[in-house]
Amino acid sequence: MAMNEYEIKKLMCDIGKRVYDRGMVAANDGNFSVKLNDNEFLCTPTGVSKGFMTPEYICKVDAKGNVLQANGNFRPSSEIKMHMRVYEKRPDVGAVVHAHPSFATSFAIAGIPLTQPIMPEAVIALGCVPIAEYGTPSTNEIPDRLEKYLPYYDAVLLESHGALTWSTDLLAAYLKMESVEFYAELLYKAKMLGGPKEFDKEQIEKLYEIRRKMGLPGKHPANLCKEINGEGKGCHACKGSCSCGSSSDVDLEKVVAEVTKKILAQMK
Repeated sequence: MAMNEYEIKKLMCDIGKRVYDRGMVAANDGNFSVKLNDNEFLCTPTGVSKGFMTPEYICKVDAKGNVLQANGNFRPSSEIKMHMRVYEKRPDVGAVVHAHPSFATSFAIAGIPLTQPIMPEAVIALGCVPIAEYGTPSTNEIPDRLEKYLPYYDAVLLESHGALTWSTDLLAAYLKMESVEFYAELLYKAKMLGGPKEFDKEQIEKLYEIRRKMGLPGKHPANLCKEINGEGKGCHACKGSCSCGSSSDVDLEKVVAEVTKKILAQMK
């Protein structure tokens, strides 16, 4: 059953408490939003601890981030531009979560993307988590640098900043943030123990096939990179030849051209 607007606001407050209690944000950090329709979005306010919100704190904006409704002195998150870019480029997305989870943000600060295939759940749920190049918070720099990753992923690290996840609804987007942080923590600890043992190409492809059979929503290397590079050539196996890893690996026009070429060939 679909939730009404007030119920969604209550859920946003509950998610805010979870994010805060898990130490994924400090003080007034973090923000998240929910799509109501093509021109109405609920979002958390700026300058407020996400662990202590009540429904009247939640603001409403239009597709350009302009305020439609805000109580008292509450104003939308200064990062709303980042959220709006996700919704613009990904019509399948219903919610966006931004946080600063400790381990994932440490990887973002170190400039290390989460691309090592070390556990089945991370490979199936996340694929790879690349790093979007640094942009000044609250400006268009972040959405501009995020945009080229949006067609291929449902989670990114923001260089020297934090992490961003999105999905069909708020709970799914939040749980994806939990998955990113857990993956980062395990990868960090495995590195302390001498380095993780990675899956080989065959193991990765079996996990990708599980994801395809599950029919999970969103974008994932199991879908796109396999189409471009062939069997066993997903994101983890491509060693930079598709769109994971460093920013220089991403050539949007080339990827789109290759996909278009293959689709046209299949139609002949």
